[in-house]
Amino acid sequence: MTALTRGGLVPHSYVLTTKGRRTGLARRNPVTVVEYDGRMWLVAPYGAVPWVHNARTAGRVMLTRRRATRAYTIREASAQEAGPVLQRYVQIASATRRYFQADRNDPVERFVAEAGHHPVFELISAAAG
Repeated sequence: MTALTRGGLVPHSYVLTTKGRRTGLARRNPVTVVEYDGRMWLVAPYGAVPWVHNARTAGRVMLTRRRATRAYTIREASAQEAGPVLQRYVQIASATRRYFQADRNDPVERFVAEAGHHPVFELISAAAG
């Protein structure tokens, strides 16, 4: 899956690179990025998995798609901010829908209530800051 994502063959997907918080080694995972409200958001559909802990510790990540790699700083979203992003995520990432209690047709309030189980990060271009 990582090779397909890196090649740009999976819509909305990138290879996320984080720095291991204990080892310092590069860790790579395929992720789906959501564009919402003119901003880019990184969603952790499986909860606080290792890449989430690594990203929180480092405060920055890298995303690769095709031959382009870009660095981003991250900011964790509040539940109110995360709700609409999670609702959009469920629309585009059908493979992870079963990890959500809210259904893709549910109102945004259901996603706000579920936000504590699915961390959401705003991606801020490191070149801009």
